[in-house]
Amino acid sequence: MNILLFGPPGAGKGTQAKLICKKFSLDHVSTGDILRNEILRGSKLGVTAKQIIDSGHLVSDEIIIDIIKIRLAEIKKNNKNFLLDGFPRSINQANLLSSIMEELEIILNAAILIDVEQPVLINRIINRKNTEGREDDSEEVLASRLKVYYDQTAPLIQFYKDLNLLKWVNGVGEISDINQQINSIMEQL
Repeated sequence: MNILLFGPPGAGKGTQAKLICKKFSLDHVSTGDILRNEILRGSKLGVTAKQIIDSGHLVSDEIIIDIIKIRLAEIKKNNKNFLLDGFPRSINQANLLSSIMEELEIILNAAILIDVEQPVLINRIINRKNTEGREDDSEEVLASRLKVYYDQTAPLIQFYKDLNLLKWVNGVGEISDINQQINSIMEQL
């Protein structure tokens, strides 16, 4: 079973992805984690990505697609399944992902949207900045990230709905309750 998890910044994608991957033995493919690791390592990709992320913009499709293609090919080679966390973030990326998956002969089983209202997102991200100290959680960067989400990522809702892959989850509430909603979806796939 191969799924993607998407939603606005602060929706809880990373938290839920870890729980889902553990329960269903999926490889967790998080472009955010990959990029943060590259930033920590100080690699060329990391330095470039940090500049882009710190300004509130998305890393280029070319960089992300290269990362995803390598990772999915590795997962397929090992006969595993995956959860994509935070990718795709645009219709263009979704089309590129479809091409990669077709080339690698991988099927996507569902696109799960964790939906959260904007005031809740803002509170979550401010709290996350205070507890986790993530540099990309400043109010200025958040405003930019939310604009990018609504302009570029939200259209994926209709994209995956048209493919009959969209599954909707209310992302407000206790982590365990949200996880149970997702588990119920996963068990029906």
